[in-house]
Amino acid sequence: MPTTPIQQRLLDFRAQDRVHAGSLITTLFGDAVMPRGGRIWLGSLIRLLAPLGVNERLVRTAVFRLVKADWLAAQASGRRTDYRLTEAGRRRFEEAARQIYESDAPRWDRRWRLLLCVGEFTPKQREALRRALYWQGFGALADGFVHPSADLGAAFDALVADGLGELGTRLKPLLAADAGIGGAAGDAALVACAWRLDELAAVYARFIERYAPVLAQLRAGDAPPDDAAALQLRVLLIHDWRRLLLRDPELPGELLPPDWPGQHARVLCKDIYRRLLSASERHLEQHFQLADGGVAPPASGLAERFRDADPLAP
Repeated sequence: MPTTPIQQRLLDFRAQDRVHAGSLITTLFGDAVMPRGGRIWLGSLIRLLAPLGVNERLVRTAVFRLVKADWLAAQASGRRTDYRLTEAGRRRFEEAARQIYESDAPRWDRRWRLLLCVGEFTPKQREALRRALYWQGFGALADGFVHPSADLGAAFDALVADGLGELGTRLKPLLAADAGIGGAAGDAALVACAWRLDELAAVYARFIERYAPVLAQLRAGDAPPDDAAALQLRVLLIHDWRRLLLRDPELPGELLPPDWPGQHARVLCKDIYRRLLSASERHLEQHFQLADGGVAPPASGLAERFRDADPLAP
């Protein structure tokens, strides 16, 4: 019997030479643990991830690092331990959830957010700033950084959290409106200078190529995944989607090229996710445990996920 697209996606992931366990655990916490109160028994976490090729040692090491980074905190119950989200971790997950599951394109007030360099930076400092601001969606210019809608105050707060607060004292935040001067560079030229949208479009295209056959299988109803496989595929889907969105600056539609593949990819992700939800939730209800032997509260908020991701949907 030939391998189905769903089986192939799971096989491809397990065949990787290196699995980033911390990133996968972050995905599972955000997608499945947070809706159930934000804590889970370590043994349950290990068992849920084992079918994806993540062994116990990798899970324990990754959880230890997430605790050190103040994402998770340990909560003992007898000889067992739950791991729960810290307040800082919960805030991070809530912000990530907004980007992952919500679909509204940002509205643009036609003003650019600028962070101008007003002091000297070594090449190493400049690269540290570029990387930190890249993850917030900023594009790099010769003398600073730019974004059409970012919260400048939040950008500075994030630099402080990343240990770059001193470098932020050499950045000048500004709001700039288009002066409408004829012959000057337009918004499209600025976007082309600050971001490599062709590379991002190629990443979206690869996501579509990877998951379109999966959706076709689910729509056909041939060899539907069992509950365990549905959860595994759901975790990989959101894992891949989340990592893709980390590279997306969330530009408003006016600044994107025609036929931008991002919306197609989001609709594809939404359709697969909703088709997997019932089966994957059944698996979680049976295998999600707390350290005291109890069960987590029922999942909440799942119905709101990917709501209106398809503008033509009812």
